[in-house]
Amino acid sequence: MTTSTEWREALSRALKEFHTWRDSRPFWAGLMTLSAGWPILYLAYGHLTLGGVTMALSTAAGAGSLVIGILLITLGLLMWLRPLGRVFAGIAAILLSLVSLPIANFGGLLVGALLGLVGGSLACAWSPPSEDPDVDGQSAHPSTPEPGGRHAP
Repeated sequence: MTTSTEWREALSRALKEFHTWRDSRPFWAGLMTLSAGWPILYLAYGHLTLGGVTMALSTAAGAGSLVIGILLITLGLLMWLRPLGRVFAGIAAILLSLVSLPIANFGGLLVGALLGLVGGSLACAWSPPSEDPDVDGQSAHPSTPEPGGRHAP
C-alpha cells in the first residue's frame, strides 16, 4: 500500500516540476517548431505508401530539405533550452518555414511549413511570466506614501 502512495506522490511531484518547467519557457512554440522539421526531413528522403502505391518525393533539393529540417529541430530545442533567445529563434523559424515552400517539397506538403510558421509566431509572441503577479488588477505591493502626503508610483 505504501509503494502505491509513494508512486503517486512521486508522479505528482514530477508533474508539478514539469508544469513549472513548461510554464517558464515557450513550450508549445518549441514543440511546434521541433515537429515542423520532421515532415520536411522525411518527405525528402522517405517513401510514402498509399494503398499499395509507393510515392517517392526525392528531389535534387534534398540537401536543402536536410538543412532546413535540422535547423527547425535545432530552433525548437533552442526555444526550450534558452527561452531568452525566443525572438531570434522565432524569426529564424518563420524565415526557414517560408524558404521551405519552394525548396523542400512545398514545405513538407505544407505541414512542416505551417507548423513552423505557427511555432515561430508563438515564440515571438511569448513573454516570460512576471515575477510579481497582480492580484485582481491591484499590485501586490501597495504604494507607500512619500513625505508630503503623495504616494510613490
